[in-house]
Parts: sequence; structure tokens; C-alpha cells
Amino acid sequence: MEIRVASPEDWPSIYPFYALTMAEGRTYAFPEGQSLEEARPWWMEQAPGQTVVAVEDGVVVGSAKMGPNRPGRGSHIGTASFLVDPAHRGKGVGRALGEYVVEWCRAQGFHGIQFNAVVEVNAPAVHLWKSLGFEVIGTVPGAFDHPDHGLVGLHVMFHRL
Repeated sequence: MEIRVASPEDWPSIYPFYALTMAEGRTYAFPEGQSLEEARPWWMEQAPGQTVVAVEDGVVVGSAKMGPNRPGRGSHIGTASFLVDPAHRGKGVGRALGEYVVEWCRAQGFHGIQFNAVVEVNAPAVHLWKSLGFEVIGTVPGAFDHPDHGLVGLHVMFHRL
């Protein structure tokens, strides 16, 4: 698997699993039903951030976006978001993207990485992030309306670099 910086030409390959993930309603509090062009600024980061794609056999199977968590005096802490095509989940794509993001943030000089909203019932994601050195530093109760579990918490997770 290759992980590389996403080009504008990659967006049409990312969008189908972006739209499917948002429609599932289990992991992101992003708007649902966005068109290709409405969704683009929600995922394709501008500098100083970056969006990458995971490519396997010429097919985009996942993507991550990363950059400063806050501007100005908060810009020394990074953040990131991840998408894996449902047809490729459970194959190590998320782990590879997570490892890439940790190393990218370290190389950019961030002091840590903060995930602002990890759905507490998303056990695969919580397990993955913990295995990469993140810890849950707090949970906002009932902050996410999950289609199966109702109101559940959103974890704030942190990894010191």
C-alpha cells in the first residue's frame, strides 16, 4: 500500500466512500447528502494541512486529512480525520494512515495530536488509536446521535509527541 499526498484529481475517488461514511452516520458529525463539490472543502485540506490517500493496486482505498488543531496559539497541536472505503475495512488501511499521520505531525514539529470527536461506541477506532499511543482524556456525554445506540459520547483523544 502506498500513502501519498492527495491531488485534486483524487477527490472523485475519495468522494464515494466519504459520502457513504457520512450517510452511515456512525462516525462523523459532518453534513449528510453533500454533492461532490459541497463535500470537497470538508475533506480536502489546504496548507498548512494536508490530505493523503492510501492506494492499493491503483485504487484509492482510504484517506486522511491532517493539520493544526487550532490556529494561532493552538497551532502547535495537530489533529486528523480518517476514512477507509468500507470494502477495504479490516485490512490495515486505517492503521497505515494513522501511522503516517503520527509521523507527519512529528516531522511538522507538532507537540501532540488531539482527536476532538471519536465516537465512543466506535470500538475499532478507539482500539486503533489507543494502540498507536493515544489516550482518552475526556468524553463529552451524549454529544453524538448514533443511528443504533442513540445519544453516545464523543471522546477527546490525545497523543503527546
